This record gives sequence, structure tokens and C-alpha cells, in this order.
Amino acid sequence: MAALIGHHDAEKAFLDAWRGGRLHHAWLLAGPQGMGKAAFAARVARFLVTHGAGGEGNAATLDDPGDAAAAKLVDAGNHPEILRLERQVKDKGKDLARNITVEQVRELKGRLNFSLSLGDWRVIVVDAIDDLEPGAANAFLKTLEEPPAKTLFLLVSHSPGRLLPTIRSRCRTLRFQPVERDAMTTWLHELRSMLDMSELRAIVAASGGVPGKALALIDSDVAAMEKKLLAIAASGDPDNRLREALAKEVGGAANRARLELVIDIVPALLSRIARERPLAEIEPVLVQWDRVQRTVRDAVRGSYDGAMVGFEIGNCLAELAPRQ
Repeated sequence: MAALIGHHDAEKAFLDAWRGGRLHHAWLLAGPQGMGKAAFAARVARFLVTHGAGGEGNAATLDDPGDAAAAKLVDAGNHPEILRLERQVKDKGKDLARNITVEQVRELKGRLNFSLSLGDWRVIVVDAIDDLEPGAANAFLKTLEEPPAKTLFLLVSHSPGRLLPTIRSRCRTLRFQPVERDAMTTWLHELRSMLDMSELRAIVAASGGVPGKALALIDSDVAAMEKKLLAIAASGDPDNRLREALAKEVGGAANRARLELVIDIVPALLSRIARERPLAEIEPVLVQWDRVQRTVRDAVRGSYDGAMVGFEIGNCLAELAPRQ
């Protein structure tokens, strides 16, 4: 829990409401993916089921230990009053379903009819509310309109503007904003002290102030990825082997962070290549710069295939190889 950053204002708002005995029944945790909204929801859920009904005690942080027996159940993933609504794994596979279904919402509503079996609160974590299919969203709205007593809803949203206005209007919103650069750099240095400051600053810039993305960039190994991309630009990859390896490395939902890493570092890579070339040879680099930007723009607009985007970026770099 100590590794989290960017939660101070949200934590204060929640604890103030809890201490004042005016806890809203639904909280919308809104902000970019990677800001730790799900982790914040987990902290709130743990806090609520291990503490009293509210308005009592002087807990200064969500990490206050509370009831030890309840905390053990939470840590083991067995607390009966913490329920989760999220995309399920598809049949016969490891990939997640595209949406949270109406059947899942109906099953949840059925469980809410039972009395509390332990403690003062039941907590429902929806991760993410953006994933509800239309029928599920309408069914869930009815639950928000008539919430069971002593039930708290924590709705994680990466795109709150796309939610039903009637869902948003029934929630208190906590916004998770990108972290300021200096604070992010200091935080990352504490977590990954083996990295030099210049590399950390580059990662922070590429992350856009999103902690989860910064960690993913570090784990993806920036230097190693740059080396692979430069190898394509230097050799032209005549047998497509390097491009195929790149496509495989960034393809699929599990490798999205690596794809974003490639998208983030290619512009700087092209700038470096341009600076190292004579003025008369810069034009081809600018052409490929534009081509990369179009590729990324088209990918964002559509339901893109990460492997295809990676291979096309490789094509752009291969065009810059010295001609024999």
C-alpha cells in the first residue's frame, strides 16, 4: 500500500465523509487507466469492513488496521461482504470477456438481498463500470437508484464521460489526476533506485503522469526496446525477422504496455536519427515520422491490433536503413 501515489485528496475526501457519518452510497473513481483507482477501491473496501459504521474512531489513513479478524479475511480474499463485479474469463481460454454482462448484474442483485453476515458494511467494487454492456448498465442503475442499506458501491471508471448520465448523477465523484513530474520522479526513484535519473525522467515524461504506466514502462525495459527499434532502422530488416519479433512482443491485450512504450519512444528515436544525419538526408526521416503518427492515430480511432501497429512502425523504421 505504501507504494501508491496520487491518492491523497481522494483518501481525505472519503475519510472526512466517513468520520462525519455522511458516507454517500456510491463513489465514482474517475481518471486515466493506471492511476491506481482499483487499488484505492481495495483500500476503501478493506477499511470499511474492518471499521465501525462511521463517525467513530480517529483513523488518519485508509491503512489503519481496524479489526484484526476481519482484516485477515480480506487479506485472504475471503471476506463475505466484499463483492466484485468485473469481466470474466472466456470459456476455454485465458482472455477476458469484452463486457460485464446483464447476467452478472442480476446475480449480484440476488446476493444483495441477503442480510449482512459480518460487520457493518457490504462493499461492491465494479472494475470497471465502463465495461458494462448496455443491458447490464440499465440493470445496475436500478440498484443504484434503490441501494440496499449499509451497502457502498465503488465504481472504477477510466472514461466517465461515456457512462450513463443517470449513473454519474447518483455517485459522488473522486477524480484521480496525473501526478506532477517531480513528485513522480522522486516516487519512482524510491521504488527503482537502480535506474539513473535521466532514464527515470524519460519514463516520467512518457508516462504522462500515470503511475501504472510509468511502472509498466520500467518493467518493459526502455533501453532494450530502443536497441531493438534501432536495429531495424540500421539494418532495414531484410528478412522481416526483427519486425515479426516486434509485432509478437507488442501484440495482444497482455502486451499493451509494451505497445504504448514503443509508441512513446519512437518519436524521440526518429529525432535522434534526424540529428545524426546530414541536412540533405533528413527529409526521409520526416516522412516516416508522419507515417508513424498516422499509424498511431488510425489505431486509436479504430479497434486496433497491437501486432499490426508494431509491424507497421517497424516498416517505418526499416525505410530509414542506409541504401546499399
